[in-house]
Amino acid sequence: MNFLYLLCTNTRVAGIKAFEGDAVVRRIFTLLVLGAFLIAPTARAQAGPVEGGHELQVWTGGGHGLSGSQSGDGVWNVGFRYGLILTAPHGPGFLRGRLEYAIDAVPVFLVVQKTNTAYGVGINPFAFKWALDTRRSIVPYFELGGGTLFTNTKVPEGTSHINFTSGGALGLHFLRSKHNISTELRYMHISNAGLATPNPGINTIQFRIGFGLFSQKE
Repeated sequence: MNFLYLLCTNTRVAGIKAFEGDAVVRRIFTLLVLGAFLIAPTARAQAGPVEGGHELQVWTGGGHGLSGSQSGDGVWNVGFRYGLILTAPHGPGFLRGRLEYAIDAVPVFLVVQKTNTAYGVGINPFAFKWALDTRRSIVPYFELGGGTLFTNTKVPEGTSHINFTSGGALGLHFLRSKHNISTELRYMHISNAGLATPNPGINTIQFRIGFGLFSQKE
């Protein structure tokens, strides 16, 4: 996890030249997707998301700010997810899919700022995921959601200990015989919604990887 965090942020390590985090995120994501496609033919089919089923997942992700005064800030987080698949497949053409509602508990959320590192926890009370009905071992999805972040020091610096998060993600589930692996590229906006002034916010791009399973309804 520490290795992923260092790659996805601008953190410097002695003797190693730091790369731009967004470029590294794209490279890692591409390599994992290609690798998953290579191993997919050997994967035994697993029942994926079905109406009334549940998703359980542990995930970790990292990245950094995109622009403005907070572009140098790095983020890294770890969380647990519980999801409920709400619908059977519906929709037109290639967009045919299932709607899932999920909630995330985030016990580890680090924000590396210019002068300090903020340690926090978060709760994301809603995430709405649309998983495409591919009938294969690879399930593309996209997601929208948000939540609240509490930190021991102010984020951004000089603003607030309480922030709100919102964003979206594009990802892939790789279904295995007993579990699934997900990889995604996620945009997240962090701001205090006017609780403090100024409110510059942090716009981040993050790479996330998750390990979980879909349970089937009885």
